[in-house]
Amino acid sequence: MNYVATDKAAAAIGPYSQGVVSGGLLYSSGQIPLTATGELVDGSIADQTHQVFSNLKAVLAEAGSTLNDVIKTTVFIKDMNDFAALNEIYASYFGNHKPARSTVEVARLPKDVKVEIEVIAKVTE
Repeated sequence: MNYVATDKAAAAIGPYSQGVVSGGLLYSSGQIPLTATGELVDGSIADQTHQVFSNLKAVLAEAGSTLNDVIKTTVFIKDMNDFAALNEIYASYFGNHKPARSTVEVARLPKDVKVEIEVIAKVTE
């Protein structure tokens, strides 16, 4: 098992790693819209989702993977009324690649953000 850490994405804000590679898979921690310097992207669901994907791409790259290697995503959204906007941005990052996905509306997310996304992706160990 290898821990993934990159300074190109927000550092973990608790006792966890940005991701773990085991058995040829990357299990990312949920990424929220914090910049690599720890600044919160406060804005629309679109603004926050773009930052989340920036973080996910950095964690994936550190593990030797890309969005095209993602098998499964879990999306946590604060308000399901934002689903259409989130879905449009989500689709723009994956294009024709369509990983399995769960989307769940939650009462609250860390730092009161609007979205958090985690992924499982294949990697070459």
